[in-house]
Amino acid sequence: IIDFLAKEKIWFDKPRYDEAERRFYEQKNGGADVGANAILQDIARARENIQKSLAGNAASNNPADQGELISRIKSLELENRSLHKVVDDLRAALSRLECRVAVLEKPPGSAVQQKNSGPVKEDDDDDIDLFGSDEDEEADKLKEQRLKEYAEKKAKKPALIAKSSILLDVKPWDDETDMAKLEECVRSVQADGLLWGASKLVPVGYGIKKLQISCVVEDDKVGTDLLEEEITKFEDFVQSVDVAAFNKI
Repeated sequence: IIDFLAKEKIWFDKPRYDEAERRFYEQKNGGADVGANAILQDIARARENIQKSLAGNAASNNPADQGELISRIKSLELENRSLHKVVDDLRAALSRLECRVAVLEKPPGSAVQQKNSGPVKEDDDDDIDLFGSDEDEEADKLKEQRLKEYAEKKAKKPALIAKSSILLDVKPWDDETDMAKLEECVRSVQADGLLWGASKLVPVGYGIKKLQISCVVEDDKVGTDLLEEEITKFEDFVQSVDVAAFNKI
């Protein structure tokens, strides 16, 4: 037993264990105080947040802000009313336009046919259209008159005449040919739709000159073949006729 007690140290270190137990309970009580302080801090922060929220709501309830909001709402209402009015006007205009189109697309005699298609009472004079046929006749006469006036106006309008400008080279036999007489012979060719223009003598070579003369012709009446055929008939003066230029007018 003495040996066992010699090895057991718990009774000799009891003051140390008591001190450790005291510190343990002090720390435990101190931890509870820390937790309580943390809860109090959370409560304080919550109160601060509530006060801030109330202050924000009070700022939002500012009369100036409310007045601005009310004015914006009123302006939006006025704009909405004006838009509704515009839409109603457009609908009314569209309805009137549809009615006019329906009247214009309706055949002239459809109203009379519709009235005549139903049963007609013999003794009821109010259902008889006495002036429908006269109106139709007047409308037909007016239509015929307008068509006739349009046709007359179109007939009076002058038709577009196609014309061409031709430049001819008329060559003599030699340098002894009388060029004045040659030009006189060329200009003697006359036809409906032919108009002679300016002329000049152009040297060819070896003292020979050719007559270059212009003319304006109506395409439907005069052609180059006719001019060449008529001019080459003057065999004593003319050797050949060539078309130097041909332009549409």
